[in-house]
Amino acid sequence: MGRSQETFNKKEVRSKKEKKRKEKEKKRTARKESEKKTSLDDMIAYVDENGRILDAPPDPDTKEEIKAEDIVIGVPNRESDEEYDPVRNGIVSFYNDSKGYGFIKDSESKDSLFFHVNNVLDEVKEGNLVSFEIERGPKGLTAVKVKQIK
Repeated sequence: MGRSQETFNKKEVRSKKEKKRKEKEKKRTARKESEKKTSLDDMIAYVDENGRILDAPPDPDTKEEIKAEDIVIGVPNRESDEEYDPVRNGIVSFYNDSKGYGFIKDSESKDSLFFHVNNVLDEVKEGNLVSFEIERGPKGLTAVKVKQIK
């Protein structure tokens, strides 16, 4: 069978595929030519002491000497919990009764402290003035022995 028996639609589809293939080949050759223009020096980037990316190396005269002993790796040591007063006051800023937790805004340090319903001695609501003690919990400082101030 020759191509003479092909329908017009089949010829149209074949010519479109051929045209697409040629365009793809042109794009590929253009990409290869543009890649040859870039060199390794064009791809190198330098980072200064502030983390900015530069295209020229930083000036070695402005380099700062750092002693290895001055570099601290890891978490700094915690100061003891004795710095906190045993009893503090604050306002309940959020309380979810259905889930049993809330947050107290400390009146002295203005920190927000988590508390759980198991650590509440009196019934509390949002906006209540409360007294509490601070303990270190598994995820940070928590308020315990929470009492409403009358």
